Amino acid sequence: MTVGVGPLSAADVVAVARYRAPVRIDGQALEEIAKSRAAIEALAHADTPHYGVSTGFGALATRHIAPELRAQLQRSLIRSHAAGSGPEVETEVIRALALLRLSTLATGRTGVKVETAQAYAGLLNAQLTPVVHEYGSLGCSGDLAPLSHVALAVMGEGKVRDADGNLLDTADALKKHGLKPVVLAEKEGLALINGTDGMLGMLVLALADLDRLLKTADIAAAMSVEGQLATDRVFAADLQALRPYPGQADSAANLRAVLSDSGIVASHRGPDCNRVQDAYSLRCSPQVHGAARATATHAASVAGYELSAAIDNPVVLPDGRVESNGNFHGAPVGYVLDFLAIAVADVASISERRTDRFLDVARNHGLNAFLADDPGVDSGHMIAQYTQAAIVSELKRLAVPASVDSIPSSAMQEDHVSMGWAAARKLRKSIDGLQRVLAVEILTAARALDMRAPLEPSPATGAVLSKLREHVEGPGTDRYLAPEIEHSVQLVADGTYLSAVEAVTGPLS
Repeated sequence: MTVGVGPLSAADVVAVARYRAPVRIDGQALEEIAKSRAAIEALAHADTPHYGVSTGFGALATRHIAPELRAQLQRSLIRSHAAGSGPEVETEVIRALALLRLSTLATGRTGVKVETAQAYAGLLNAQLTPVVHEYGSLGCSGDLAPLSHVALAVMGEGKVRDADGNLLDTADALKKHGLKPVVLAEKEGLALINGTDGMLGMLVLALADLDRLLKTADIAAAMSVEGQLATDRVFAADLQALRPYPGQADSAANLRAVLSDSGIVASHRGPDCNRVQDAYSLRCSPQVHGAARATATHAASVAGYELSAAIDNPVVLPDGRVESNGNFHGAPVGYVLDFLAIAVADVASISERRTDRFLDVARNHGLNAFLADDPGVDSGHMIAQYTQAAIVSELKRLAVPASVDSIPSSAMQEDHVSMGWAAARKLRKSIDGLQRVLAVEILTAARALDMRAPLEPSPATGAVLSKLREHVEGPGTDRYLAPEIEHSVQLVADGTYLSAVEAVTGPLS
């Protein structure tokens, strides 16, 4: 994957972060990097102080730094800002963060040396992942602490994990891969840590996950509609067109495709069918799933703007001027990360309600209580729904926005911060929760579909059922349920359910 002056695509970020695609910097980007470096070096020799070049940082910006102390200034900046704490952040997040910082360096707006940019590409290609910790970013002046831990590795300090996950001293790991530590010069320290790269990387990865999960939510909803003998008439295109949201139309189209040729639905579709007012959790699935799609579309537009940005402070403009700015503030990204957490919580909530209906004899239209083999002796999926409910309650708490919070720092110089990193961290947990909630709904719906025999499910839901049954037995006496849930979670997470359906229906929207 080539990193150039222009923006990366979301697919580029996922390829490098998640699938470890190699990177290279193109020739034009190398030329632009060299030009901006020349501008910085001219300022470094000027008599007038310039922020970040010949001064201290943040609240210490008024101090002029003598030339002989500037290399120490850069090292001190990175070492002091590499102050994270807590659990290690996931490899894919750190790789996304490093790649996005490299992308900004490649714009030629930051003033770093060519070899510094190349060091980031070398780190990614060697699959050496700096240790970055959960806590440390306020999301203003960028993701300072996380980015500093990556910059520390470029300097040959701190710890990294190799491709196999082994924890190594960075200096030893660089030497093993033929990479040299970088000695940072004027301005470079700031250029490596002033960015929204962590929160943006997590946003891009979340959107990739949600593309799969929202389609999977439609599959789960279709299985619940089918298993609960609900009507598919409410998903008709002309009814959906009366409220012309694109995401709602896409979700309804998916439901129609997945339910097509269902023997179970056909069994109660005749003139005697009175199922025109199903519960909201069934009838309104396209409206809720569609609203989540609209939220993701808006978030993707914000991610697109941010991927096109060159975020640093100060920046080197094309005419050679070096100017301070506030583009590192994470508010735009933080807002949509919080917005997505709200949508994720609601999609999970409606999934849990659909699941619960399967278990109640007053609402499940002839199925055993809790889908148990021998109710009373067996508990069936009773506690699987408890697990869902616990996750959904957690997701509601995670939906409380982080971006409405702010706490001052740096002696009140940085007196309003975005908390975008925190919003991104909780969104990742929310997405994991949604995967688990949908997995339980599919597991439960599949059991119900088996219990509707001899009526046949649709070809698409039947394909899901077949994939699940490769790992999980059908209805019977109570079994150890946790491993069955985890099998279903994995089939959601790796896209197996989605692929099985799309092999029947073609690509879902």
